[in-house]
Amino acid sequence: MSDATERPAADSDAWATACAEDLEAEKARRRATYGPRPGSATEELRKLVDAVADKVSALPGPLFGVAAQGAVQQFINQAKAAVEPVIERNPGVFDHLAAAGNELLAAYRSAVESQEARWTQGTPPSTGAAARETEKAGDPTDPRDEGPGPDGRIDLD
Repeated sequence: MSDATERPAADSDAWATACAEDLEAEKARRRATYGPRPGSATEELRKLVDAVADKVSALPGPLFGVAAQGAVQQFINQAKAAVEPVIERNPGVFDHLAAAGNELLAAYRSAVESQEARWTQGTPPSTGAAARETEKAGDPTDPRDEGPGPDGRIDLD
């Protein structure tokens, strides 16, 4: 090989080094813009328990009284002691529950969006063969068939 086509060994790592530096810079920029990434569901549950415990502990003393304040603090400590072993034994369960919650939320959003689309278009939701026949025939007395009013607004009454 000629000297023009040969590359030193250090040059082959330069590309990987530059890519790694760019990736780290992008991660730092995103952390600065959006804040730190949320932790796992387990960490978030711990944060939730701690935040609730702090808020309950910070409630004004006259609301509960001095004796009741001690009982509330004892209850908080017992709740933390009960939750912590469950979290430590089953960290993956909470991640799965969080993923399932996200899937349920996505399904709910999809259902709501499709229902809103049908509502704004004036198409009644189908409930079976009778509804499909009614949709085909159309109902001239149905005010939903008129569409939006002259000003482009939909009359909700």
